[in-house]
Amino acid sequence: MLENLTDRLSRVVKTMRGQARLTEANTAEMLREIRLALLEADVALPVVKSLLEQIKFKALGEEVVGSLSPGQALVGVVQRELAAVMEGEQSGELNLATQPPAIILMAGLQGAGKTTSVGKLAKWLQEKKKKKVLTVSCDVYRPAAIEQLETVSKQVGAEFFPSNIQQKPLDIANAALDWAKRHYFDVVIVDTAGRLGIDEELMQEIKTLHASLNPIETLFVVDAMLGQDAVNTAKAFHEALPLTGVILTKLDGDSRGGAALSVRQVTGVPLKFIGVAEKMDGLEAFDAQRMANRILGMGDILALVEQAQQHVDVAKAEKLASKISKGGFDLEDFRDQLMQMQKMGGMASLMDKLPSQVAQAASKANLSNADKQTKRMRGIIDSMTPRERSKPELLKASRKRRIAAGAGVEVQEVNRLLAQFEQMQTMMKQFKGGKMARTMAAMAAKGAAKGIGGLFKK
Repeated sequence: MLENLTDRLSRVVKTMRGQARLTEANTAEMLREIRLALLEADVALPVVKSLLEQIKFKALGEEVVGSLSPGQALVGVVQRELAAVMEGEQSGELNLATQPPAIILMAGLQGAGKTTSVGKLAKWLQEKKKKKVLTVSCDVYRPAAIEQLETVSKQVGAEFFPSNIQQKPLDIANAALDWAKRHYFDVVIVDTAGRLGIDEELMQEIKTLHASLNPIETLFVVDAMLGQDAVNTAKAFHEALPLTGVILTKLDGDSRGGAALSVRQVTGVPLKFIGVAEKMDGLEAFDAQRMANRILGMGDILALVEQAQQHVDVAKAEKLASKISKGGFDLEDFRDQLMQMQKMGGMASLMDKLPSQVAQAASKANLSNADKQTKRMRGIIDSMTPRERSKPELLKASRKRRIAAGAGVEVQEVNRLLAQFEQMQTMMKQFKGGKMARTMAAMAAKGAAKGIGGLFKK
C-alpha cells in the first residue's frame, strides 16, 4: 500500500543529505514530490492541500539536530502530520459501553467485503475483547447472503441467528435482538443488505433498522480499491446515516491506498478497522501512528509482534527452546517452523510490516516464490515417516526417491530441502549453552540504543 509515496520520500531523503537545516528553498522541492505522490495515491485534493500547508509550516526552520539529515527531519514532520490527518479528534476505539447486548450495524456497497468483515469483527471481539457474539443477516435480496454469513460465523466460532428471505429485515433484526437478550450475548452484529449504489429504497430500509435498533456503533464497510470513490461513498452514507466509524477493506490488494488518508478528514468519521488479508484474522484495529509509519516505509514492528503472539504456540516454542539447548533440532521441528511462518501470513505479510530498507532487499516476485517454496517444503516433509523426520541420516537414495514421488517433486528438491535443513541445524547448534542467546541479547540492546523512534524527536 502507498509504495509510490514511500519510494518518493526515500528519494527525497537522499537528495537532502549534507544540508544543515530545512529552508524554504530545499523544502519546496520535497513538498512537490510529496504532493505528486499523494495525488497519485488518490488522496482527496482538499486533504493534500491541508496536509502540505501543515508540513510546510512545521518544517520550515526546524533545526536538524544530532546525526539527523534534513531529509530525516522532514520525514519526522511528515509522519506526525500524516498521523494527525488520519487520527482526528474522535476516538477510533470501538464503543461497547452500553447495556448488553451492544448492537453493531454494518452498512456498505455490494462487493466491499461487508459480510466477511462481520465474521472478522466477530472473531476480533471474541479474541481481543472476550465477548460473546451473535451475528444475524438482514440481507434478504442477495442470493445466498444469509448462508454466507452462517458459514463465516461457523469459521470464527460465533453464534449465528437463522433467518430466511421470506422474512422482513426489521422482523429479523428484532427477533435476533430478543434472542440475544434472553441468552446473554454481549454483542450483536447486524449485517444489512449491500447495494450497488446509493439506492433510496434500501437506504430507507437501513434508516428504519437504525431507528428501531438504536445501535451503539454504525460501521460503514468500504473497499480501499475504490480509491477516491470510497471516500465519496462513505460521505454519502454518512449524510443518510449517523455513522460512527469506517472499516476499510482490501488494503492488501492492488490499491493506491489514498482512502486511508482521506476518509477521516472528508467524512468526519474515524477509521476504526482495516482489512489486511482475506483470512478471518485479517482485521486490524486502526492506529494512525502505526499507519503513518507504514506509509513512510518505517514498518510496523508492533503489528509483527502482535501477529507472532497470536499465532505462535507458546508451549511448542518452549519445548523447542529446551530441545535446542540440548543440541537437538530435527525435520519435525523444521516443519513446525515452516507452519508458523504460514500461519503468520507468509513472507509477503511479514515483509509488509518491516521497514522498507529491509523489505526492499527482497522483490515481490521472490517473496511470492518463497511462499510457494515453503508449501512445497512442507509437502516434502509430510511425505516422510515420523522416524525419517526424527532421524534425517536415514534418508538415502531409495528413501529420497519415495519421498519425492509422494510429494510430486524431483529428487533434487528433496536434496535441496535437506541442505537447507542442515544449515538451519548448524545455526541452531549455536544456541547450545546460551552462546547465541547472549549474542542476540547484545544485538537487541544495541538496536534499542539506536531505535528509529529517536529519529523523530525534536
